Amino acid sequence: MSLAIFDLDNTLLAGDSDYLWGEFLVERGIVNGEAYRSANELFYQQYREGSLNIAEFLRFALKPLSEHATEDLYRWREEFVETSIKPILLPAAFDAVEKHRRNGDLLLVITATNRFVTEPIVKLYGIEHLIATAPEFREGRYTGDFEGIPCFQEGKVKRLDEWMALNQQDLHNSWFYSDSHNDLPLLQKVSNPIAVDPDETLARFARENNWSVVSFR
Repeated sequence: MSLAIFDLDNTLLAGDSDYLWGEFLVERGIVNGEAYRSANELFYQQYREGSLNIAEFLRFALKPLSEHATEDLYRWREEFVETSIKPILLPAAFDAVEKHRRNGDLLLVITATNRFVTEPIVKLYGIEHLIATAPEFREGRYTGDFEGIPCFQEGKVKRLDEWMALNQQDLHNSWFYSDSHNDLPLLQKVSNPIAVDPDETLARFARENNWSVVSFR
Protein backbone atom coordinates (compact mmCIF):
# COMPACT_ATOMS: atom_id res chain seq x y z
CA MET A 1 0.00 0.00 0.00
CA SER A 2 1.45 3.36 -1.08
CA LEU A 3 0.70 6.76 0.40
CA ALA A 4 -1.11 9.18 -1.92
CA ILE A 5 -0.83 12.58 -0.27
CA PHE A 6 -2.72 15.68 -1.40
CA ASP A 7 -2.38 19.32 -0.51
CA LEU A 8 -5.80 20.96 -0.20
CA ASP A 9 -5.83 24.64 -1.13
CA ASN A 10 -5.37 25.40 -4.82
CA THR A 11 -4.73 21.69 -5.36
CA LEU A 12 -7.91 19.76 -4.57
CA LEU A 13 -9.74 23.09 -4.52
CA ALA A 14 -9.84 25.90 -7.07
CA GLY A 15 -9.11 28.39 -4.31
CA ASP A 16 -7.70 28.76 -0.80
CA SER A 17 -10.06 27.69 2.00
CA ASP A 18 -8.11 29.62 4.65
CA TYR A 19 -8.38 32.89 2.72
CA LEU A 20 -12.01 32.21 1.77
CA TRP A 21 -12.97 31.53 5.40
CA GLY A 22 -11.62 34.98 6.26
CA GLU A 23 -13.65 36.49 3.43
CA PHE A 24 -16.74 34.65 4.64
CA LEU A 25 -16.29 36.08 8.16
CA VAL A 26 -16.03 39.58 6.70
CA GLU A 27 -19.07 39.17 4.44
CA ARG A 28 -21.22 37.88 7.34
CA GLY A 29 -20.12 40.72 9.63
CA ILE A 30 -18.57 38.28 12.09
CA VAL A 31 -15.25 40.15 12.15
CA ASN A 32 -14.22 43.78 11.78
CA GLY A 33 -14.78 44.29 8.06
CA GLU A 34 -12.13 46.09 6.10
CA ALA A 35 -9.37 45.85 8.72
CA TYR A 36 -9.71 42.08 8.83
CA ARG A 37 -9.94 41.83 5.04
CA SER A 38 -6.77 43.90 4.58
CA ALA A 39 -4.84 41.75 7.03
CA ASN A 40 -6.19 38.56 5.46
CA GLU A 41 -5.08 39.70 2.00
CA LEU A 42 -1.64 40.69 3.29
CA PHE A 43 -1.07 37.31 4.93
CA TYR A 44 -2.22 35.53 1.76
CA GLN A 45 0.24 37.56 -0.31
CA GLN A 46 3.04 36.69 2.12
CA TYR A 47 2.08 33.00 1.82
CA ARG A 48 2.33 33.16 -1.96
CA GLU A 49 5.68 34.93 -1.73
CA GLY A 50 7.04 32.39 0.77
CA SER A 51 7.61 35.02 3.49
CA LEU A 52 4.70 34.14 5.80
CA ASN A 53 5.31 34.08 9.56
CA ILE A 54 3.07 31.10 10.24
CA ALA A 55 2.69 31.65 13.99
CA GLU A 56 1.68 35.28 13.47
CA PHE A 57 -0.83 34.30 10.80
CA LEU A 58 -2.33 31.48 12.86
CA ARG A 59 -3.00 33.73 15.83
CA PHE A 60 -4.76 36.13 13.47
CA ALA A 61 -6.76 33.38 11.74
CA LEU A 62 -7.70 31.49 14.91
CA LYS A 63 -8.69 34.50 17.02
CA PRO A 64 -12.29 34.61 15.70
CA LEU A 65 -12.76 31.00 16.84
CA SER A 66 -12.11 32.12 20.43
CA GLU A 67 -14.72 34.89 20.29
CA HIS A 68 -17.84 32.86 19.54
CA ALA A 69 -19.71 29.86 20.88
CA THR A 70 -18.84 26.57 19.20
CA GLU A 71 -22.43 25.99 18.06
CA ASP A 72 -22.33 29.29 16.16
CA LEU A 73 -18.95 28.42 14.66
CA TYR A 74 -20.15 25.04 13.42
CA ARG A 75 -23.31 26.59 11.95
CA TRP A 76 -21.25 29.22 10.12
CA ARG A 77 -18.82 26.55 8.93
CA GLU A 78 -21.64 24.51 7.45
CA GLU A 79 -22.84 27.58 5.54
CA PHE A 80 -19.26 28.34 4.47
CA VAL A 81 -18.80 24.87 2.99
CA GLU A 82 -22.08 25.14 1.07
CA THR A 83 -21.55 28.65 -0.28
CA SER A 84 -17.77 29.03 -0.61
CA ILE A 85 -16.30 25.53 -0.94
CA LYS A 86 -18.69 23.35 -2.92
CA PRO A 87 -18.54 25.73 -5.93
CA ILE A 88 -14.74 25.30 -6.11
CA LEU A 89 -14.55 21.52 -5.86
CA LEU A 90 -12.72 20.11 -8.88
CA PRO A 91 -13.96 17.07 -10.85
CA ALA A 92 -10.40 16.28 -11.98
CA ALA A 93 -9.30 16.27 -8.35
CA PHE A 94 -12.02 13.74 -7.54
CA ASP A 95 -10.78 11.66 -10.48
CA ALA A 96 -7.20 11.70 -9.16
CA VAL A 97 -8.34 10.70 -5.68
CA GLU A 98 -10.48 7.87 -7.07
CA LYS A 99 -7.62 6.59 -9.23
CA HIS A 100 -5.46 6.16 -6.14
CA ARG A 101 -8.37 4.66 -4.22
CA ARG A 102 -8.87 2.03 -6.96
CA ASN A 103 -5.14 1.27 -6.84
CA GLY A 104 -5.41 0.51 -3.14
CA ASP A 105 -3.31 3.48 -2.04
CA LEU A 106 -3.78 5.08 1.39
CA LEU A 107 -5.25 8.56 0.92
CA LEU A 108 -4.11 11.49 3.03
CA VAL A 109 -4.59 15.26 2.92
CA ILE A 110 -1.88 17.42 4.48
CA THR A 111 -2.56 21.15 4.79
CA ALA A 112 -1.40 24.25 6.61
CA THR A 113 -5.00 25.40 6.94
CA ASN A 114 -6.39 24.58 10.37
CA ARG A 115 -8.44 21.49 11.07
CA PHE A 116 -11.59 23.45 12.01
CA VAL A 117 -11.85 24.76 8.45
CA THR A 118 -10.54 21.73 6.57
CA GLU A 119 -12.07 18.69 8.25
CA PRO A 120 -15.51 18.91 6.55
CA ILE A 121 -13.89 19.78 3.21
CA VAL A 122 -11.68 16.70 3.21
CA LYS A 123 -14.74 14.56 3.95
CA LEU A 124 -16.31 15.79 0.70
CA TYR A 125 -13.52 13.96 -1.12
CA GLY A 126 -14.09 10.82 0.95
CA ILE A 127 -10.58 10.99 2.41
CA GLU A 128 -10.30 9.62 5.92
CA HIS A 129 -6.84 10.81 6.93
CA LEU A 130 -6.04 14.48 7.52
CA ILE A 131 -2.94 16.19 8.86
CA ALA A 132 -3.68 19.87 9.51
CA THR A 133 -2.63 22.64 11.82
CA ALA A 134 -4.43 22.06 15.12
CA PRO A 135 -6.36 24.90 16.80
CA GLU A 136 -6.21 24.68 20.58
CA PHE A 137 -9.50 23.62 22.20
CA ARG A 138 -10.02 23.85 25.97
CA GLU A 139 -13.13 23.41 28.11
CA GLY A 140 -15.51 23.42 25.17
CA ARG A 141 -14.10 26.47 23.38
CA TYR A 142 -11.33 27.37 21.00
CA THR A 143 -8.62 29.46 22.66
CA GLY A 144 -7.35 31.30 19.58
CA ASP A 145 -3.96 29.59 19.82
CA PHE A 146 -2.63 26.48 18.11
CA GLU A 147 -1.17 23.20 19.32
CA GLY A 148 2.01 21.45 18.25
CA ILE A 149 3.93 22.12 15.05
CA PRO A 150 2.16 24.20 12.40
CA CYS A 151 1.67 22.06 9.30
CA PHE A 152 3.59 24.42 7.02
CA GLN A 153 6.78 24.12 4.94
CA GLU A 154 9.26 21.95 6.95
CA GLY A 155 6.50 21.51 9.51
CA LYS A 156 4.59 19.39 7.02
CA VAL A 157 7.52 16.98 6.85
CA LYS A 158 7.74 16.78 10.65
CA ARG A 159 4.02 16.27 11.06
CA LEU A 160 3.99 13.60 8.35
CA ASP A 161 6.94 11.81 9.98
CA GLU A 162 5.02 11.73 13.27
CA TRP A 163 1.89 10.44 11.54
CA MET A 164 3.79 7.72 9.65
CA ALA A 165 5.44 6.50 12.86
CA LEU A 166 2.04 6.22 14.55
CA ASN A 167 0.41 4.54 11.55
CA GLN A 168 3.28 2.28 10.48
CA GLN A 169 3.58 3.90 7.05
CA ASP A 170 6.53 5.04 4.97
CA LEU A 171 7.24 6.98 1.78
CA HIS A 172 8.08 3.98 -0.42
CA ASN A 173 6.48 4.63 -3.83
CA SER A 174 4.63 7.61 -2.31
CA TRP A 175 2.86 10.46 -4.13
CA PHE A 176 2.35 14.10 -3.19
CA TYR A 177 0.22 16.53 -5.16
CA SER A 178 0.69 20.26 -4.51
CA ASP A 179 0.44 23.65 -6.18
CA SER A 180 2.83 25.58 -3.93
CA HIS A 181 6.56 26.16 -3.61
CA ASN A 182 5.92 26.23 0.15
CA ASP A 183 5.56 22.45 -0.15
CA LEU A 184 8.98 21.85 -1.72
CA PRO A 185 10.38 20.29 1.51
CA LEU A 186 7.78 17.51 1.29
CA LEU A 187 7.68 17.28 -2.50
CA GLN A 188 11.40 16.49 -2.43
CA LYS A 189 10.84 13.63 0.05
CA VAL A 190 8.27 11.57 -1.85
CA SER A 191 8.84 9.11 -4.69
CA ASN A 192 6.40 10.81 -7.07
CA PRO A 193 6.12 14.60 -6.68
CA ILE A 194 3.28 16.05 -8.75
CA ALA A 195 2.99 19.80 -9.36
CA VAL A 196 -0.70 20.66 -9.74
CA ASP A 197 -1.47 23.99 -11.43
CA PRO A 198 1.77 25.15 -9.82
CA ASP A 199 2.82 28.65 -8.86
CA GLU A 200 5.68 30.11 -10.86
CA THR A 201 8.43 29.03 -8.46
CA LEU A 202 7.18 25.44 -8.22
CA ALA A 203 6.61 25.23 -11.98
CA ARG A 204 10.21 26.23 -12.62
CA PHE A 205 11.54 23.76 -10.03
CA ALA A 206 9.37 20.99 -11.49
CA ARG A 207 10.68 21.62 -15.01
CA GLU A 208 14.28 21.65 -13.82
CA ASN A 209 13.80 18.34 -12.01
CA ASN A 210 11.59 16.58 -14.58
CA TRP A 211 8.63 16.31 -12.21
CA SER A 212 5.14 15.67 -13.52
CA VAL A 213 3.06 18.82 -13.95
CA VAL A 214 -0.72 18.42 -14.20
CA SER A 215 -3.83 20.56 -14.06
CA PHE A 216 -7.01 19.89 -12.09
CA ARG A 217 -8.57 23.10 -13.45
